Amino acid sequence: MSQIQSLHKQAMDLAEAAAVARLRGALELAAQFTRQAFEQETQAAALIASALDAEPTRSVLHRSAASLAIECGELRMAERLIATALSGNPPAEIAEELKDLFIQINLSQYLKRQGINIDIQELRGLVNQ
Repeated sequence: MSQIQSLHKQAMDLAEAAAVARLRGALELAAQFTRQAFEQETQAAALIASALDAEPTRSVLHRSAASLAIECGELRMAERLIATALSGNPPAEIAEELKDLFIQINLSQYLKRQGINIDIQELRGLVNQ
């Protein structure tokens, strides 16, 4: 198994462990597992970042790392991961998901600067009802 695959597998196992811990109410443990998953997935993404012909693997790893970064509150890192993914040739569907993540990161900050305080999660709940 390549180093990229190994790191990705470890990250996904840790993310799953985080989800289980969260369901059990062990929020600190879930946060630790999420942080470890983020670190592993970021390493995997870094190893493939310059391989522009390695799509869709390249953009999928970056999208996953960006999602984990958001969960960890590492918004600047998430932005960098998204930008790196979009700088290649991601498939259209993945590119749209990456753009959605970017908006998710920046929309609430933009609205706050405009004097509008909206809880994005609350808004999402209202829209999905």
